[in-house]
Order: sequence, then structure tokens, then C-alpha cells
Amino acid sequence: MAIRVVAVLGAGAWGTALANLAARGEDARVLLCARDPGHVVEMAATGVNARRLPGVPLLSNVAPTADLAAAAKADVILAAVPTQALRETLAAIAPLVEGAPPVVVCAKGIERGTGRFVTEIVNEVMPRSPAAILSGPSFARDVARGLPTAVTLAARDGVVAAALAAMIAGPTFRVYSSSDVRGVEIGGAAKNVLAIASGVAAGRGLGASAGAALVARGFAELSRFGRAYDAEPATLAGLSGLGDLVLTCGSAMSRNFSFGFALGEGASVEEATEKTGLAEGAFTCGVMLDLARAAEVDMPISAAVDAVLAERVGVDEAIAELLARPSKPEG
Repeated sequence: MAIRVVAVLGAGAWGTALANLAARGEDARVLLCARDPGHVVEMAATGVNARRLPGVPLLSNVAPTADLAAAAKADVILAAVPTQALRETLAAIAPLVEGAPPVVVCAKGIERGTGRFVTEIVNEVMPRSPAAILSGPSFARDVARGLPTAVTLAARDGVVAAALAAMIAGPTFRVYSSSDVRGVEIGGAAKNVLAIASGVAAGRGLGASAGAALVARGFAELSRFGRAYDAEPATLAGLSGLGDLVLTCGSAMSRNFSFGFALGEGASVEEATEKTGLAEGAFTCGVMLDLARAAEVDMPISAAVDAVLAERVGVDEAIAELLARPSKPEG
């Protein structure tokens, strides 16, 4: 696979970090696409994405742009926009694409309203393009600073997955390839919801023991859900599943954890959103539970998060209901 031009859709912190990763090759050219022309002008003038990733210079072969027609000519497209904006973003570039460039989704979640996983959105909007997913325990600032990070890139075709993984891998950014697309997608979606629960527990001051229990039982939920949708157990126990769950359930750098922490401290959903910004897990929770119920999968922690987000119960009531569940064999 000849990869000379890469387009990154989304000039957030993660998109910017990925653009620099993709630009390390000698002949590589990367287009960093932002919706706001003013943002493009700022990045081009300063060589830094000060709005989203301050202090991290863009490599010289990263070109900020708002020109989707130019991005449509890329050999590979990295879609680094939130899951709920993915369909709209791809629909804007799809009519301009002449070939069939692979589309690597670099977002975690499930689309509300449709229940579609992110590669299914790619398949619907850009059916000729191979769909791939990049996920795993990674914070944009860590990656941008060159701190050791390991993630997984999955595509149905293992050869395509390996080629795409090699494109962005680097000395401190290890990328494992996989053909278990659904497993990687489920890990990234479910861990965001469970990170909200962990944040709530931390914000409520429930202690380290409760935090560890939430991670363990949360992983059991994630695994049950994954098995119901044909994910491979090794994927769920790997970087994009357990690895990402551990990261986001234990760090204030996680927006989902921070959102949950604010709820645990007593903030309303609206106040927590204003404080931390939009948490992808809040969008994913309800639709994931719909899919879980359809497959007869029990996800009590996720259901408690959904009840709190919908303001059907308060935080203390949700915690009490979880603790009052009947004892049963672990599994």
C-alpha cells in the first residue's frame, strides 16, 4: 500500500497528535483538516495548534487546511472527530473522493439513533473504502510528548491493518494490528461509560477499594457485551479493552472520568458538562444499553450510569441499588 498523503479530519488534540505521528516519514505529507478557517490560519501562522494542543509544534510537513477537496485526494483518511459527528464529517468528504482510500476511525463510541458502530458508519457513507479503527489507552498529550504508548489498529483485512499500523507507528508509539474490528470498537465504547462510573465513585469519596471493584466488575460487563457481539476474548483483555478501561477509569486526564467526578461531587449533568466538556460516554451509554438489552446482556453499572444521566435517580440512590443487588457467583 503506497501511502504518501494522509488527511486527518479533525484538528482537536488527538487529531493533531496523530498528524505529527503520520508526518514522521521522509516523504509523508499530512493535511490537518479543521472546520474553522480562522483556526487554520492560526495554525499555519504559528506552527502550533494553540487552541487544542498548546506547546506542541506541528511538524513541517503537516499542512493545516479547511479544503476538503484536497483532503479527498489523500491515500489514507484518519477520522479524528467525535463519534456523533462522524457521519456528517464523512458525508461532507465522500462526494469528493475519487478512489477508495482506507478510513481509520480514531474515535470511540456508538452512534445515537442508529446503534451503529463507527466502522459501520464508514461502510454506509463510504462503502468503497476499507474501514479501520484505532483505539487503546492513549492521551493525546502523552502521545504528542513522545511518552511510551501502545494501541491497536483493526481492519477486516489483516494486511491492510498491518500497513496502516506501520504508517503511524514510531519509536514510542507502538501499534498492534488486528482483524477483530468489533472487539476493538466495543472496548473503546464501553470503557467510556464505565469511566463515568469510576469518576462518580471517586468524586463521592468511595475509596480505592470501590474503585478497583468498579474496574473489575466493569470489565465483566464489557466482556459480556463483547462476547454477545462476537468480539474475541483476547481483544477485550488487550489494549483496546482492559488496557483502555484501566487508563480512563483512573485518571483525571480522562474527560469521562472527570465528568463522572463532577457528578459524584454533586454537580448536575448540565453543570458537569459545562465544567468538563462533552463526555463521549454520556452519548454512548443509552444506545449501548439498548444493544445490550437486545442481546440479553446484563450491564448493571452501565445501567446505573444511564439512570443518573437521565436524572431518574440520584448518585446516592444509584450506588445503593448497585450494592443491594443479590449476591451471586462471580462471572
